[in-house]
Amino acid sequence: MTGPELRPLLFLDVDGPLIPFGATPQELPGGYPVYRSASGRPEDAGNPLLARINPAYGPRLLSLGCELVWATTWMADANLVVAPWLGLPQLPVVDWPEDVDDADERGGLHWKTRTLVDLAAGRSFVWVDDEITDIDRRWVAGHCEGRRLLHRVDPRLGLTDADFSALTEWVHGGGDGRAVSAG
Repeated sequence: MTGPELRPLLFLDVDGPLIPFGATPQELPGGYPVYRSASGRPEDAGNPLLARINPAYGPRLLSLGCELVWATTWMADANLVVAPWLGLPQLPVVDWPEDVDDADERGGLHWKTRTLVDLAAGRSFVWVDDEITDIDRRWVAGHCEGRRLLHRVDPRLGLTDADFSALTEWVHGGGDGRAVSAG
């Protein structure tokens, strides 16, 4: 079933959008901030990078009013480790196909793109990732009906207030509703 009664999907990557990485000491002289989980517990579940995830992102993501879906190579571990850190419920997880079309990758299309468009099945969606390119945006524009937003996050910064503003504006009908370019 598609239509206005369904909330938009929000396909969310972990590494880059939630866990920032790659900033140089000149770009981030003090290093990355370190946070405690939404529960206040300092555990890192065996992954010290988890402490880079701002637990305030959980409520902000929920407030967007989208159906959140993990679109990450963390797969089910996102529900075991990241969701509790953010205070999120268990979310659906994209089951990535084993056989990715090599021709897509040679052409520059991200290996996630086709799968996410297929999963959306005409439903409105937002894809938040740090690896989205103009090739993905053009492909989606030519192969997808309905509202969609491909939002690239700078992996050195992770999600920012500006990213949340762009997502909020799109979800609440900003622009023509068919945007495929942001970030």
